Formats: sequence, structure tokens, C-alpha cells
Amino acid sequence: MNDTARRAALLAEALRSELDAEAVITDDAEREFCSADLYASGVTCALVVRPTDRAAVARAVAAAARAGFAVIARGGGLTYTGGYAPVREDTVVLDLRRLDRIVEIAPDDMYVTVEAGVTWKHLHAALAPHGLRLPCYGTFSGAGATVGGGLSNGALFFGTARFGTVADALLGLEVVLADGSVLATGQGALTAAGKPFYRTFGPDLAGLFVHDAGVFGVKTAATFRLMRAPACSGYASFAFADAAGAIAALSAVARADLAEEAYAFDPETTRRHLADVDIGGALRALAAVARGQGGVLKGLRESARVALAGRGSLPLDAYSIHLVCAGRSDAAVTADLEACRAVARQHGGVELPDSIPKVVRAQPFPPLDDVVGAEGERWAALNAKIAHSDAPAFVAAAEALLASHSAGMERHGIRVSRLMIAVSNHAFSYEPVLHWRDAWLPGHRRAMSSGKLARLHEPAEDPAARALVHQIRGQLVDLFVAHGAASNQIGKTYPYLSVLRPESRALLEGLKRQLDPGGALNPGALELSTG
Repeated sequence: MNDTARRAALLAEALRSELDAEAVITDDAEREFCSADLYASGVTCALVVRPTDRAAVARAVAAAARAGFAVIARGGGLTYTGGYAPVREDTVVLDLRRLDRIVEIAPDDMYVTVEAGVTWKHLHAALAPHGLRLPCYGTFSGAGATVGGGLSNGALFFGTARFGTVADALLGLEVVLADGSVLATGQGALTAAGKPFYRTFGPDLAGLFVHDAGVFGVKTAATFRLMRAPACSGYASFAFADAAGAIAALSAVARADLAEEAYAFDPETTRRHLADVDIGGALRALAAVARGQGGVLKGLRESARVALAGRGSLPLDAYSIHLVCAGRSDAAVTADLEACRAVARQHGGVELPDSIPKVVRAQPFPPLDDVVGAEGERWAALNAKIAHSDAPAFVAAAEALLASHSAGMERHGIRVSRLMIAVSNHAFSYEPVLHWRDAWLPGHRRAMSSGKLARLHEPAEDPAARALVHQIRGQLVDLFVAHGAASNQIGKTYPYLSVLRPESRALLEGLKRQLDPGGALNPGALELSTG
């Protein structure tokens, strides 16, 4: 037994005496699973701990710190940045998915408090009977992605075109620091007992723990502001001859605040999504559609439109944008849709059947089968946020970089798709996704349904294709940095500390020393100390 294994055994014994026996896991398969995301695997961690409450988290963090172990907090693990991949063998991974309680829904004060392991799907479902929701209410992967992970990594999509990211609705946090102490932010930090209804009473301490990849503390609970779920919704899709038209229309819709969701696909992605529209699933989701359309009869008519939408009407090589408008009345939604149509026409758009946004809205948190493609291929996304006015030139530069690799990509069977998203009225998100055939990571196998696993054969290892994917991703990240782009998930993929101005860098390093003097919390993330 080497020294790390000996220390891990002693720590496991100590933790089992402080926590329930099931919380401490030394199984090889579980340690391997919790040491990887959907793109990268790191050094296999020494222990996995699955606490059930804040007190258990605090005890585990403090015990690990005393033993000289690194600590990485993990939620759903559905990222592509290696943010949860350990860089040291003596690492404890805290799997927070058992912190899954809805603590308080406060309709009169319009906030909700949840534990960090709650999924976006679970939270959305809990709010629905109250006629409430979050402004931005989750991600495509919300069936498995957790609130804590989303705040650590920058969750966005549903509601993002109007309301920004989930962080924009955050009111306060409960965070376990590296020494096991518990910090509260916002109104929840006051000594007087009160309600966590406000974020910025004094300096915004919550912001330190947003998009931090868990380097400053372990989030155990979060409070968000709520909104009334819109009474009415409307949908529209448009085809464009080229990327320039789609980009211009997407930004124009965002600037005018016309839609809750506004996203664009490249031609291949457009065709694939139209072909994959699950009409049966859409019709089974009729209740959701009907609620959003003001009645059962109208919902039936709208769902029939989904079923009858002509898939053959898509122009070849078309880019497409997809919009969801929402509001208090049919008249308001109709007005927004008409304004969207005018914007699309101005930029050369041709209206398509609205199947894609309607089905996505009716079934926002599907099973996680799409972690691999239809033929079992892996995929990995990158993300860059840029100002709307800079988007055309930025996307052109990224596409030129991808084109320079076309021969190698063809040789290794690598293809690329693109997703572009409006992030409120101030940011444009460009997301190139690389697809290739390669052996799966544990997260792929764990996320897929048994039915999809049974239908697919796992591809063989392809280290050459993987190396080229890694090279292209690295060059794209360099391009993002050169253009001053932001990103959703920093993790251990995107530079952060090294690209800051000296004053900001010094402040960040000082905060790390103050909050985590031993460098125990997720070493290497944000380019901070490896401990």
C-alpha cells in the first residue's frame, strides 16, 4: 500500500465514524466515474463522499483538509472542461447529488431556496404547481445537471434570451469553506433571523462563488428570485441562406427583447433536429403545450401543427433560428412574433414550421441519451460569449480556423456542429461542437438510458482522432482569448488567472489564500494553486 492509499484508508475510516457508512465510497468504478466529466478524465480520486446535508459536507471538508487532501465538489458531472477531473491522487470528490431538497418556496416573497444537488428539472417541476418559475430555468441537460454545478459553471438556455443566465436570478448562497465553516451571502448573512429576499445588501459576496468551479467554497444551498410563469407562448423558426443572416437576425431579436429563447443552428444541426422531432413525444406533451397556449382545444390545434409540419420544406444548406416568445396575453405574444418576423425578413429569413422550438419547450428536460450521438459518437462543446456587434467577425474567424483543419477532420471522421444563443440583449454565445467516434467515458455510460445502451455498440478507442479534437479545441480557446471572449464553463480548459490584468489577478489570488490557504478546493481550476 502506497502512502496515498494508506492516508486514504485512514481518512475513510474517520469519515465513516462521522457520517453514515453509505456516504463514504472506495469502490474503483465509482471513483473512476467521479473523476471524469464528459470530455476529460483526471487522476482517479482516492475517495468519493456523498453527504446528505450541509453538516455532513462541513465535516467532510474539514476532515479532508486536516488530512491534507484536495476536495472537489461535483454535481451532475455533465461538463466538457475537465473542471471536476482531479490533478492529485489524494483527492476527495464530494458528490452532492443527495443534497436534493427543496428547502422553501415563498410565493408571497417570490423566492425559492434549494439544496445544491437539486436538478433544474426537479426545481422547475416543484415550482409549476404554484404558477412560478425561475427567469432562466435551466439547461438542455437539466434532467441531470444540478443547481450547484450550474452556478459553478454558468448554466443557461431556457429563458436566457430575455433573462440572462441562472446566475442573474441568484439572491444568495450557503457555502462551506475550506476549513469546514459555513458562509452565507446576501440577506441570509445577517445575524438577525430574516428572509433571504435580497442579494446586494453591501458588497456582492455571492458573486465570488458564481462561475468559480468550486475553488472558493462548496455550495450547499442557493436562493433564487422567481417570476410568474407566462400565461401565453408563441413560436417561430426561420431559415437563412448563410450564417451572416442568422447571426444578424439573432442579435436583432435579442436587442429588441422580443423572445425568451433565441438560438440558431448550422445547416447540419437544423436538418438533424427536424428529422429527429419526436412527434409522438410532442403529442404526449400536449398538456404542457396546452397550458402554455391558453387551453386544451388551442393546445390540440397547436400540437396538430407540430405533427403536420413539413420536414421537406427546409432549404438545403440553411442556417436556422428558433424563437420562443412569451407574455401575459395572446395579443402581446402575437405582437412580439410579428416583430420577430419583420426582423427575420429584413435579414433574408424564410419562415419554417415551428416544430423545433415548440417541442423543445414542451419537453425541456429530456433523458440524457444525447450525451452521445445516434451512432454512438462522442461530442464535446466549447463556448464563447462575445458582444453582439463583434459576433460576425468573431464567428468568421472561428469558422476559418475550423476550415483550416478540414482535411484532418475528414481523415479522422470528425465533424462540427454549431449552436448560437442570444444571452439577454448584451451577449452572443457561439458554441462549436466537435463529434467523433471514440471509446466512451464512465459518464457517457451512466447517463444513457438502458434502451439506448442496448441499441449502440461502443466505438473503439481512437487516440489519433481524440488528439486532433484536443488540438482544435486548444486553438479555438486561444482564439477566444485573443478576442476577449467570455465562456460558460472555465474549469481546467479555459485560461482565467493568466489572462487577468495584474490588479485583478492579485485580488483573485489573495481571495484564494484567504478562503482556502491550503489550496485544497479544486486545485488547478481557474488556473489557481494545485496545492
